[in-house]
Amino acid sequence: MQNAKCGVRNYSPHFAFRVPHLTERRSPHSIQCENLTLTYITPRTTTYAVRSVSLRIGENSFAGSVGPSGSGKSSLLYLLSGLKTATAGEVYFGDFHFSKAPIPQQLSFRRQNFGFIFQQPFLIPYLNLLENILVPVEDPKPEDIDRAYWLLEHLGLAELAPKFPNECSGGERVRVSIARGLVHRPRYLFVDEPTANLDLATGARVMQVLKTQREHGALITVTHDLEILDDADVIFRMRDGSLTETYVPQRATA
Repeated sequence: MQNAKCGVRNYSPHFAFRVPHLTERRSPHSIQCENLTLTYITPRTTTYAVRSVSLRIGENSFAGSVGPSGSGKSSLLYLLSGLKTATAGEVYFGDFHFSKAPIPQQLSFRRQNFGFIFQQPFLIPYLNLLENILVPVEDPKPEDIDRAYWLLEHLGLAELAPKFPNECSGGERVRVSIARGLVHRPRYLFVDEPTANLDLATGARVMQVLKTQREHGALITVTHDLEILDDADVIFRMRDGSLTETYVPQRATA
């Protein structure tokens, strides 16, 4: 798809999103990867899910990753978040060298700083919706419970807090998983296709809530729907495992 058709403009190679060299100073909470690669090897073939991707996401930024099915955009998300282990390459969060840290340090960092929203809700069936939302909070305090109720209200689920997952529709369960990803105010929130199973109006409502993440951290979203990235800070286009383009939406002017 050409840029003129999707309303975007390219960055100059020397603009702000140029990937810095490792020796350059990083902002305290930025995300940076260099030459990130994921391969699947069989006796006959080597398949590249992600091929030598280098990028940088600023702190409190809204970043999107787009591309056709099989382009590597979800694999890249899982590599950045540590849910998959890269075949090669480096991932940094500020000055923390995540990919080289011992596993216990990675787990501790992820538990303290990451939030996840997957395509499937993965709710715990024997917990009610409020309890499912609070799962990432180790010892919920009144303010955590208040935040969970705030998220339920703004996602249109205020009356459903005491219900269990099997009493809810698929779209309601998706929205609960979104509240769960946001409730603990993660420094980095990784989101895989947040609106894929939602109608247009509900998807717009979900995106309004998701974008509150920028008040306290970065929002990294994989999607097929460019419209939900209209006010993203940066968009990465993937194809065949490679990063082919970095751009921002061309916003309408009054």
